[in-house]
Amino acid sequence: MTTQAGAGSQSVQAAGPAPDGESRRWLAAAVLITGALMDLIDVTIVNVALPTIRRSLSTSATELEWVVSGYLLAFAAILIIAGSLGDRFGRNRLFLLGVAVFGAASLAAGLSATAAELITARVIQGAGAAVMAPQVLATFRVIFSGRERGKAFALYGAMAGFASAIGLVLGGVLTDANLFGWSWRAVFFVNVPIALVTLVAGIRLVPPTSDPAAGRPDLPAAAVLAAALVAIVYPLLEGRELGWPTWTWPLMAVGVAAVVLLAVREARDRARAAPGSGPRSVRAGVPHTPAAGRPTAPLLRPRLFRIPAFAAGLGVLVAFAAGMQGFFLMLALWLQAGERFSPLKAGLTALAFSAGSFALAPVAVPMALRYGRRVPMLGGIMMAVGTGGVMAAVGDVGVGGSPWPVAPGLALAGGGLSLLVIPLANVVLAAVPIDAAGGASGLFSTAQQLGGAIGVALLGTIFFGWVTSGHSFAAAMTRGAPYAIGAFALCAALSLLLPRVAVTEEALLGVGERTEPPSATRAEG
Repeated sequence: MTTQAGAGSQSVQAAGPAPDGESRRWLAAAVLITGALMDLIDVTIVNVALPTIRRSLSTSATELEWVVSGYLLAFAAILIIAGSLGDRFGRNRLFLLGVAVFGAASLAAGLSATAAELITARVIQGAGAAVMAPQVLATFRVIFSGRERGKAFALYGAMAGFASAIGLVLGGVLTDANLFGWSWRAVFFVNVPIALVTLVAGIRLVPPTSDPAAGRPDLPAAAVLAAALVAIVYPLLEGRELGWPTWTWPLMAVGVAAVVLLAVREARDRARAAPGSGPRSVRAGVPHTPAAGRPTAPLLRPRLFRIPAFAAGLGVLVAFAAGMQGFFLMLALWLQAGERFSPLKAGLTALAFSAGSFALAPVAVPMALRYGRRVPMLGGIMMAVGTGGVMAAVGDVGVGGSPWPVAPGLALAGGGLSLLVIPLANVVLAAVPIDAAGGASGLFSTAQQLGGAIGVALLGTIFFGWVTSGHSFAAAMTRGAPYAIGAFALCAALSLLLPRVAVTEEALLGVGERTEPPSATRAEG
């Protein structure tokens, strides 16, 4: 899952009028959700097609990892600034731009003749999704209010949950059907007509909204952050194939140092701009004027990391995403390349995970309200135990055999996902100041995408290391799964650092009225 909230979307002011009439508002919401669903479905629909892509394009193990990680990395790098860009230049414009880029990149991905072309298209696709995603909930906050806003967020969350299951089945159906001889290419081509319809409808129905008081996006800092994230993930993806040359470790260290320096710089600049610490005009409370220049919109918000609940919650999300993305990469390859499952059969097997998630999703928040941090801790334990159950049953499936031995473990892990992630943002954002909730949600999304990219790199390295050394896919699965189990166990341990008691229903309603709630969930399985 992922929190799809804009990093810079704190304000709810609209530069243009909201759609007139209830029906027009909901039509606009339908368009926005349709655009977002392209991204949400894309995660699982592509995972199912990966083994077929590997055979068709003769990709190396590292190239296959880049097909997944390139998308996640671009999403993480762009998302954190995309919310600020939407606030400043118009959320409808950024949404439509993101849809157009995503659709064009999907077409390019489907037409790719080499792994390099596909990876490039996937990176651009991830960038388009990152531009599009934060504008959805930010626009909801403007065009809806009160109970209508709650219904809109609930609808978005429900559709996001179903997107994972839809992607699993649709990816298998499209790949197996081999329509027009497209095979795996159909999982990308399907986005093109949807993007075109969304663009036409969006131009007519999505109202222009922005925040006149929004800060100036810090584009140079965003570029440095993007480069730093690549510096961290690139050695993890390429290291195994290159024999772990000495430059890989310094490069990762440089990436980490760049992120730390950005945070230090932002903290220093904020301290200087605080009342009583700047020039006379600032100390006297004289506001910025257009002539004096807009203040820069915050990027990393280092002050939030001083809040123990926020820092722990971010750690939980990174560990969760790393375990999830890495595990489902291994699962798709083991089932199809190792056990010779068809893409559709593999997708239907993974539906057991979605079934478990759907079963416990309705009770996740009520349980968290009553039992607090013990609920996400239980969710992490369930995910670890469920993944262990899948690992223990690997030898019972067999080539072309029955998927039922792994179904209970997948269902248990799916139920754990709901208990871990659904209440997580509510619990953590309760400790964050109201005026920083939008930025905190944006950092959550960025951290999750980065965690997913790291998980694919680490677990993919372990998995493919065993395959390329002559072991079976089943052996590689049993060697890689313990690291996913460890990631989920870490989630449970870090949950002990969360607030003892969850936010109340009344507080949730208050937050929902003043800032975008955590919501948007994207199941990765």
